Amino acid sequence: MPKLSYREAINQALAEEMRRDDKVVLFGEDVALYEGSFKVTKGLLKEFGADRVFDTPISEAAIVGMATGAAMGGLRPVPELMTVNFAYVAMDQILNHLALMRYMFGGQVTLPVTIRMPGGGGHQLGSQHSHSAEPIFVHTPGLIVVYPATPADAKALLIASIRDDNPVVFLEHEGLYNFEDEVPDDLEPAPLGQAAVVREGADVSIIGYGAMTHVALEAAETLAAEGVAAEVIDLRTLRPWDKQAVAASVSETHRAVVVEECPPACGIAAEVATNIYEMAFDALDAPIERVSGADCPLPYARELEQACIPHAPDVVQAALKALGR
Repeated sequence: MPKLSYREAINQALAEEMRRDDKVVLFGEDVALYEGSFKVTKGLLKEFGADRVFDTPISEAAIVGMATGAAMGGLRPVPELMTVNFAYVAMDQILNHLALMRYMFGGQVTLPVTIRMPGGGGHQLGSQHSHSAEPIFVHTPGLIVVYPATPADAKALLIASIRDDNPVVFLEHEGLYNFEDEVPDDLEPAPLGQAAVVREGADVSIIGYGAMTHVALEAAETLAAEGVAAEVIDLRTLRPWDKQAVAASVSETHRAVVVEECPPACGIAAEVATNIYEMAFDALDAPIERVSGADCPLPYARELEQACIPHAPDVVQAALKALGR
């Protein structure tokens, strides 16, 4: 089975979907001639031409607005916003138009737009370029929100997103682009809204997504050396998210730790924890633990920035607390 990087898997998904469906078009800032700021769109202009892969002005509002109109006109746009931080200047187009228009038109139009957005901290890019903005999109009815952790999931979930008739916010963690793992040649689209148990265990459930899935797996390795069998669940999709899979796991382990890179206020961990309490309260033997990013702007200084992002020892400590150790 071949190994691909996260970056290569996304590039492969884009190329395969463009070959399969000539209505799939790519555009954004520097995605064509420069082949993307993270080189995700490498080679696509050469293969598909400037009618289907093209650069745009520096205007995220225009990019999303154009994608919305193009989708209503029958295309399947995959716009790239250079980073999720820049989505803030396109929030009217994303939250007020793209997310709502299919509902407001009574389903008479489809809006198959997949907005690709890199994000996440840990790269010394300063407070304005290190956002984990997923709670904003998860809060908005009408959007599907996807956040893959592995190359195989990045490819399978992106294919599924492009084929879906609803708008998708497809988030990619900048720290994962070089991460390599096996990707099957015959990979099928992954069901949106379905979590994956990526490590089985009986003592505590650790729930994460994106880069935090890898933090959770590292924590599980440390816990195993201490005699604790942690089950790790990768949410993969944040809206809709797999409530049943999480509740089923916690019902077996009786303890839960939820890990997120975003700040804790109204975050993903709060949403997951609330639903565990609603669906599996009687199964819990301890309060749910949350491990979140710091509730502050991310600093530029490397040591300070790293101190604001969850790491495996933080998850280990939370799991041991849930176990009463």
